[in-house]
Amino acid sequence: MDVYEAVTSRRAVRGFTDKPVPREVLERVLSAAAWSPSGSNIQPWHVYVLTGAPLAELEKRAGERVAIGDPWDEREYEMYPPALKSPYRERRSAFGEQRYGALGISREDWEARQRAAAANWDCFGAPAALFCYIDRDMGPAQWADVGMYLQTVMLLLRAEGLHSCPQMAWSVYRKTVAEVLSPPDELILFCGMSIGFEDVTVDDARTGRAPLDETVTFVDG
Repeated sequence: MDVYEAVTSRRAVRGFTDKPVPREVLERVLSAAAWSPSGSNIQPWHVYVLTGAPLAELEKRAGERVAIGDPWDEREYEMYPPALKSPYRERRSAFGEQRYGALGISREDWEARQRAAAANWDCFGAPAALFCYIDRDMGPAQWADVGMYLQTVMLLLRAEGLHSCPQMAWSVYRKTVAEVLSPPDELILFCGMSIGFEDVTVDDARTGRAPLDETVTFVDG
């Protein structure tokens, strides 16, 4: 698979088979992803990979919280600006309409939306999950480094025939994740990522992208 195909075929998959992901494949992907760029090569990512019994235990604990209606943990970072301006507001709204519309869930049905979101805590059936942390004293540039690292991981997974779903949703269950992983106090959970082989029987429409002239300006000489 060439780079262009990896980029254009990568998407957030929300349905996986239970086929195990070989440990050696995960090690190969993460070893190569270590070559991702970062300012002054500080490599600010801290990654935990869960499979088997530890992942099942995390999903069990998260499911128990869902079952009793336990409130979400307070986020340790702002996911979106409080007043999301145009055109970002419209793009986010269009995503929600497409995502939940494909599931037959109306905009007003908050309870059904919550049930759909609960699939995050089962990692959408994936047999492997990655959790990425960053030191809490790092700044915006280092958070950008982490984003480049995660994108590299996702593209390498595609090269291995695997799919993924990055999940900032796990940040609101960060305490449950910490119960299983016991990360140092100085780390913030940025996101989780479900990893596995796509379940092609799950209907999951892909969201579109803005046209090039909406996001790119060419200044020709």
